[in-house]
Amino acid sequence: MSDAKGFDTLQIHGGAAPDPATGARQVPIYQSTAFVFRDAAHAAALFGLKEVGYIYSRLTNPTIAALQTRIAMLEGGAGAVCCSSGHAAQIMALFPLMGPGRNIVASSRLYGGTITQFSQTIKRFGWSAKFVDFDDLAAVTAAIDSDTRAVFCETIANPGGYITDLRAIANITDAAGIPLIVDNTTATPYLCRPIEHGATLVVHSLTKYLTGNGTVTGGAVVDSGKFDWSASDKFPSLSQPEPAYHGLVFQQTFGPAAFTFHSIAVGLRDLGMTLNPQAAHYTLMGIETLSLRMAKHVENAQIVAEWLEKHPAVGAVTYPGLKSSPYHARVASVVPKGAGALFTIQLKGGYDACLKFVSSLKLFSHVANLGDARSLVIHSASTTHSQLTADQQIAAGAAPDVVRLSIGIEDPKDLIADLDQALKAAS
Repeated sequence: MSDAKGFDTLQIHGGAAPDPATGARQVPIYQSTAFVFRDAAHAAALFGLKEVGYIYSRLTNPTIAALQTRIAMLEGGAGAVCCSSGHAAQIMALFPLMGPGRNIVASSRLYGGTITQFSQTIKRFGWSAKFVDFDDLAAVTAAIDSDTRAVFCETIANPGGYITDLRAIANITDAAGIPLIVDNTTATPYLCRPIEHGATLVVHSLTKYLTGNGTVTGGAVVDSGKFDWSASDKFPSLSQPEPAYHGLVFQQTFGPAAFTFHSIAVGLRDLGMTLNPQAAHYTLMGIETLSLRMAKHVENAQIVAEWLEKHPAVGAVTYPGLKSSPYHARVASVVPKGAGALFTIQLKGGYDACLKFVSSLKLFSHVANLGDARSLVIHSASTTHSQLTADQQIAAGAAPDVVRLSIGIEDPKDLIADLDQALKAAS
């Protein structure tokens, strides 16, 4: 299907067609480990990357392939690879780019689990990360050195809802000849398509808004297909002969699809971070209503944030849709359909008031998730960002006196009533 179709059409029809065997209109769940080859020559062609098809569900599966195609179309990318979680997607994105001694430059405003993954876990691969305030463009530029292989940020940062100036960061990465990786989980392609702002790769946690109902753990990496991996010697996995495939060069052989093919043929083959077909099916169904849900998320978030900003127990609200936000000016250029539905509130009563507030909510669900149809709440400093130092928590927007809200699609009057009674209980 042509990507000239509108977003609302693509979110339903992208990557999908009636099943040729049965005529089933919804994408079937191909719950199969392996797929029968036509003959020995067909098997050899698939394993040698000379023909595209299905071999083994760790690598390729028709249900997952439909999801990959749909996400790539919605993001305006050349291809996508789905995997087992958003964290897996981040490793999958870095895997073809990195090597021992190499580093990434990452925004200091990231999900706490991402900061831990980048500051601690990737050290075991011999990789490292430099965390920088991405509002300081000079600092971002200065942090890039000869060993830097990627720059990483979030479109709308979790938990504070800060909006990144993607075009300004892309200008820096373009000048340095390295890819920009953007986590677009909290914005989704409905609110922002980072590739249009210069991103090379886009990652998602399918667990959040794309599925939208709290049933799936999954991730995706979308490749813009626009980066020339052969322009330097920095990315040998993509620009040099691959020994496991008899010297095949991914950039030379697959062109704009080089990263996608490498992620399947090497990344999924060896890391095994596979999404299961049933999870892919749930996400496909969730995406069908993405634009409708996101519009309601944004509408509710604006109403709730404006109410909270006036509440005497609330010291600050970080929602970029508010005129008081320092990021309000970026809404029109980065997320013109709305500033998302994730933000934090600072309570004047401090840490103890935050804990009491969270415990007093009744309609909001106290869970370690976001992007659900239900409204969610968490105290980041004691949970999702608890592994960070106090300075890191503050830099990430998760200070001890801050609570994160993920606004759902319920009646906003009911959400406000619940917040009001909990704020009274907390103070």
